[in-house]
Amino acid sequence: MSEILNELIECIVSNHGIGDKAKLAQIVYKQFKLTKDRSVYSRSEFAIRFSSAAGEHFSNTVLSLSNLHKVDNRPFLVCLVTSQKNYLYLANSTFLRKISHSSQKFRVDNIRGSFNGSDIVRKFENIDNNPENFAKLYNIHEVIGFEGNLERLVEATNNISPSGQKFNVDENARINIIAAPLRTCEFVKSPDMLELKRDLDEKVEKFKNEILVASLIENVNIRGRIIEYLIAGEDEQLRQNIIDALNKKQSLPPFKTENKLGDYCRNFGSFYTETDVKTKIMVLNSNPKAYNLDKMLEFLSLSNAVFMFYFVGIEPYKVVNTILLSLFQSKLLSSTILLKHWAGRNSRGVSQFDGKVIEQLILNPQVDIDVTKAQKFLEDVINL
Repeated sequence: MSEILNELIECIVSNHGIGDKAKLAQIVYKQFKLTKDRSVYSRSEFAIRFSSAAGEHFSNTVLSLSNLHKVDNRPFLVCLVTSQKNYLYLANSTFLRKISHSSQKFRVDNIRGSFNGSDIVRKFENIDNNPENFAKLYNIHEVIGFEGNLERLVEATNNISPSGQKFNVDENARINIIAAPLRTCEFVKSPDMLELKRDLDEKVEKFKNEILVASLIENVNIRGRIIEYLIAGEDEQLRQNIIDALNKKQSLPPFKTENKLGDYCRNFGSFYTETDVKTKIMVLNSNPKAYNLDKMLEFLSLSNAVFMFYFVGIEPYKVVNTILLSLFQSKLLSSTILLKHWAGRNSRGVSQFDGKVIEQLILNPQVDIDVTKAQKFLEDVINL
């Protein structure tokens, strides 16, 4: 979390008992040199909205979704001013249950309505929504982003059936899924693992200059998609168009990546592999997307399926290291964040990785797998 955000929190806390949201807003506005847009005060590092109520729980209208969209790319805080204490909540789109004031006209392509204080979750995946956890929570939101929340909010607001569907795990699928950690251990020890790593490393080396240019893109989702396509994309003309745009500092061509489990597929006969390419900017504290839990189960239900991750660690002007890991690697598995409640009713959910653990593994690669723990993890996901 940025130092300026810590200073904001300290300022809010130091004014407990002020009991007047207008006075507190004016103090914060002047101290942090904020820009005011109606009820939202902002600067590049954060945005904040002040509300008041008699107690900790409030149902006041907070903000329209369209105005939240403008500031959802930074921590958006709601400060609730009461007579005794000021409460702070992170209210980015990931932490909204629904949109209270809306209608059936609210669609993914028609952003309408506003949310109340009661629509802000106070606990997200067992993480309390309070200043101590803002950095952890925002790291989760940053990867999902506003677009990643729209469909969920439309479904929850209009009470329509989710578009997804849980993967049905029958007995044969369960056997193959539970066998996946042992199967992956065999792959990790095989020459095929070395071949896959060599193949991907060659692509990184070939497009290293363009990868380093793309690593400077601020938007985490666009940056990741561009680098992943440079390494694993199948359309050579599109890749060349991306390279030309990066080198000439022009607008990037529009493209849509397929919503598949992995980016790169190779069949080695005994092992059918899907590999998801991920970038880790070493100087940034962020949590990379991991995988959709239902898609992971569906793929591992194949008798020879092996699911891998290829991480590219990047510092300014330098590729630090590349590593090829299984989703069952011990440290990676133990730090996997499951977002099971967030994803909706017809899904087991999605997952993210702890960015700090990824950084440690890039600097000190390890491929060990605890088969018992991995199988227990898979059982737990199946039972969600």
